Amino acid sequence: MMRGVCNWAVAVRKPTAEQFSEGESGVGSSPVDPALGEIEVSTFPLDSAMRRHRILRLPIVRGVVALGGSMAIGFRALEISANAQFPPEELLRARESVGGEAVERERESDDDQDKLQEIPRGVWAGTVVVAVVFAIVLFFLIPVGLTSLIKGQLHSSVLFWVIEGLVRTAIFLGYMVLLSRVRDLRRVFEYHGAEHKTISCFEAGLPLTPTNAQRFSRLHPRCGTSFLLVVMIVAIFVFAPIGLPAWYWLVLTRILGVPLIAGISFELIKFAGRNRSRAWVRAIMWPGLKLQLLTTREPDLDQLAVAIAALDAVLERETPGALSAADLVGVEVVA
Repeated sequence: MMRGVCNWAVAVRKPTAEQFSEGESGVGSSPVDPALGEIEVSTFPLDSAMRRHRILRLPIVRGVVALGGSMAIGFRALEISANAQFPPEELLRARESVGGEAVERERESDDDQDKLQEIPRGVWAGTVVVAVVFAIVLFFLIPVGLTSLIKGQLHSSVLFWVIEGLVRTAIFLGYMVLLSRVRDLRRVFEYHGAEHKTISCFEAGLPLTPTNAQRFSRLHPRCGTSFLLVVMIVAIFVFAPIGLPAWYWLVLTRILGVPLIAGISFELIKFAGRNRSRAWVRAIMWPGLKLQLLTTREPDLDQLAVAIAALDAVLERETPGALSAADLVGVEVVA
């Protein structure tokens, strides 16, 4: 998936009919060789709320808005990718399995077939809610809960928030390590690396070819993985002034503080991106870059071709020099 200033695009390697063997083409199956299918590109306009409302461009606030927009686009891209893997005859079963209305196949028109080729929006809405709740519980509520178990022995608010921050960061790093070892996510991380290499190739001014892109590092300073690490660190300082209130206030502040933490982290990442030529900024960004070793893998040329197709689709629709400073405020800082 690639995001520009006014447009975003997602490219998907579609499986061919031959890639699904009998008995293996059910929902959740994988084609034998995903690199054999053609590349399908979907492009969408990027309508940022920050362009319509000046107040949403304020520091901190714009970070929260940008994060919400990025999450929406990310889940939409995942939806497109998942839908592309469904063989047509299985789409009806998927709809029926989640309570969709049965449709007689002999009466289906071409338009009906197109409508069937998607996972119900309700499923994706539920996925978003579960993902957000899971993240808040895992990275904010569990750390404060565990630290609260020894709250009486600490006798210091400073020591409390330091230990809570260390517990939160340890949980985050452990979670990243576990994800990196999940075999089914390996191809996802390879495509993540392909995105980074393609962006770096474009920023270097070289022609966008798989061979050129392969030469670049799979690590990129504007990666969302780096942003998440910054969030973990910023949370330590945001919660520090709260002290040691009752447990219910601790829980409430951890939930309500998430938008503020996201907004501050956005501003820090944006500042680092503008000043990454400075040695001290590169030193601060170094841990985030190294963390990407867990969330990226070296892609092959076929995967780079998919990433290049997405970036080409965005570049074809962007008009360099035609945007005002207000338009540029909405540019995403994560790659």
